[in-house]
Amino acid sequence: MARFDRYVLSQLMVLFGFFALVLVSVYWVNRAVILFDRLIADGHSAGVFLEFTALSLPNVIRMVLPMAAFASSVYVTNRMISESELTVVQATGFSPWRLARPVLAFGLIVACMMSLLTHFLVPKSLEQLRLRESEISGSVSARLLREGAFLHPTRGVTFYIRAITPEGELFDVYLSDRRQEDRVVTYTAERAYLLRDAAGPKLVMQAGLAQTLNIRDETLSTTNFSNLTYDISGLVTAESQPRRKIEFVPTLELLTDTRAVADAARDSLGETLEEAHTRFQQPLLGIVAALIGYSALMIGGFSRFGVGKQIVFAIFLLVVIKLIESAVTDPVRDNAALWPLIYLPSLIGFGISGALLRRAAGPFRPAQSRRPAVTGGAT
Repeated sequence: MARFDRYVLSQLMVLFGFFALVLVSVYWVNRAVILFDRLIADGHSAGVFLEFTALSLPNVIRMVLPMAAFASSVYVTNRMISESELTVVQATGFSPWRLARPVLAFGLIVACMMSLLTHFLVPKSLEQLRLRESEISGSVSARLLREGAFLHPTRGVTFYIRAITPEGELFDVYLSDRRQEDRVVTYTAERAYLLRDAAGPKLVMQAGLAQTLNIRDETLSTTNFSNLTYDISGLVTAESQPRRKIEFVPTLELLTDTRAVADAARDSLGETLEEAHTRFQQPLLGIVAALIGYSALMIGGFSRFGVGKQIVFAIFLLVVIKLIESAVTDPVRDNAALWPLIYLPSLIGFGISGALLRRAAGPFRPAQSRRPAVTGGAT
C-alpha cells in the first residue's frame, strides 16, 4: 500500500506541474501584455519589461497554485476511477479515508509551496516592484523624451517634442504650464536640451517665445528669448517618501507590531490583521482544493457516463469556498476582533471533504422495515 501511495502522489505531482505551468503561462501572458503597453510605449527598454514581469511572477504563482492542485486532484482521481484502479484497491478492503492519504500528502506539499510564497517571496517581490516603479516614474527620459507625442507628466502640464537627435538635442519644443489658476504660461522653442545639476533636471530652451495669459485680466503678454532655463524637477521627481504598504511587511511584524504597521501604512487594524492571517489561510486552501477534488469524485458509483456530474459538483464546491472567502473579508476589515473568520473557508472546506468521504465510505441506506417476529408453539 505504501507503493500505491507513492504511485498516486507521483501522478498528482506530475499533473500538478503541468496544470501550474499552463495556468501561470495564461496569467503571465495577460500580465505581460499590460506591462508591455505601459512600459514599452513609455520608452523603456525590453530589460525593464522582463524585470517587471519577473517580479510579478511570484504573485501570479500564488494565485494559480490552489487551482492547479484542484485540477490535478480531479484529473488523477477521474483517471483512476475510469481505469478501475481505485475499484481494485477498494476491493482489497481499503476505505476512501485510507486512499485519501496520498492526496492529503500532496495538499501538504502544495501548502508548503504556498507558505514560502505568501510569507517570503510575494512580499519581497512586490516591495522590489514598487521600488522599481518609483524609480521608473522619476526617469526623465521615460517621462519626457518621446517624439511626436503630447505628454502630461503631471496635472496641468503638457509637453511636446517634434524630434530628438542622437546627440540629445530637442527640436520644436512645446510646454504648457496651467498649474496656477489665474494664469497659463506657454513656451515654444526651436531647440532645447535637458541638463542635470545638483538642484535637479533643467530644460534649456533656445530661440523661443513665452506667452503668459492672465485669466483674471484677460490679457496676453509675449516674451521672445534666446535662452531660457526651466526647472522640470517637479515634473519627473517621484514621491520622496512613499507610503508603506502592508503587502510588503513581513508576517512576523504584522502580527507582533500590528498597530504601528497600520499607522505607518494608513490602514485600519482590521486590514492589517486580514493581510497577516490571509497569508496563513491561502496555503490551507491548497489542501482544501486537493481534498475536495478527490472526495467529490469518490461519492459517485460506477456509471457508463463517467463522473461528469461529480466533477461539476466539485467545481461548485470550490466556487462556494471562494465566495465564503470573499464574504468574510469586509467584516474582518471593519472589525479587527473578527480575524478568526479568515479561517472559516478552510474549516468549511475540511468539513465538506470529511462529510463527502464519510458518505463515500458508508453510503446512506434507508432503514428496512422489520419483519414481524414469527412465534410458534408446540401443537
